[in-house]
Amino acid sequence: MKLILISFWFTAFTLFGCSQSDRSAESVAAQPKETIAMIGTGDMGDSLGVRLAELGYTVIYGSRSPDTDRVRALVAMTGNGASAATQVEAAQRADIIFLPINWPAMETAARNLGNLDGKIVVDISIPWTQGDDGYPESMLETSSAELIQKWNPGAKVVKGLGTAGSMIIDNPATVDGPVTIPLASDHRDAKERVAQIVNELGLDPVDFGPLRMASSIEALAIIYMIPLLQRRTEEWEFYFRRNADWVCQWQDHWSTPVFDADELAEMADSQDPPVPCP
Repeated sequence: MKLILISFWFTAFTLFGCSQSDRSAESVAAQPKETIAMIGTGDMGDSLGVRLAELGYTVIYGSRSPDTDRVRALVAMTGNGASAATQVEAAQRADIIFLPINWPAMETAARNLGNLDGKIVVDISIPWTQGDDGYPESMLETSSAELIQKWNPGAKVVKGLGTAGSMIIDNPATVDGPVTIPLASDHRDAKERVAQIVNELGLDPVDFGPLRMASSIEALAIIYMIPLLQRRTEEWEFYFRRNADWVCQWQDHWSTPVFDADELAEMADSQDPPVPCP
């Protein structure tokens, strides 16, 4: 099924890509294609690995059992020079590390990837469990991303991509319109690089600020699970449409501006500008 969906993707990407600015497209094209470690070969890992390999990245799947038939089949399906190794080997060989790992297994994996100094680490996890009433609730007092940054202080941790389903990664045209991916990090350069990758995937990145905002992104991801747990016949995907209404009303009367308001991460403009103030 994923191979069929992936084949549909190219048409969708062409249509969506036409809305990107020429400058952002040239910027992405000029970037060298790094080696990416996909630590985890589950539903999200195999979707991202296949798509990123198609985009020209060298993908190494990090698995606890890289020689199993299942992982070998995934590598073969991914093609484009993909390979598999142990989790620590994959992380050490990569420039960018994706962590599509469920909790609580995430803690063991994220603590044992070796020296990650200078590497971009993308935390995709949703640390949730079902409460007594069946609704989702967080497993952590802080965020997964903040813990990963604490365990790997030399890494550049970015929170993102956990607010969309794997079917959206396979084929963003699954839904009738763009899908927004919130990103948070204390490292602007890492956030901008991940935003470029998000754009290449045909998705719409938005800057959510420093890494402490990762808990808000994880809350969105938990909200994402509600219709599934309610056994609804439909679900939803996040799309943050821009408007200038608050700017028009508040203008310069903000109580306390955020510290990085004048230096937010630069991300490709995939939407039309908001309607100007009257």
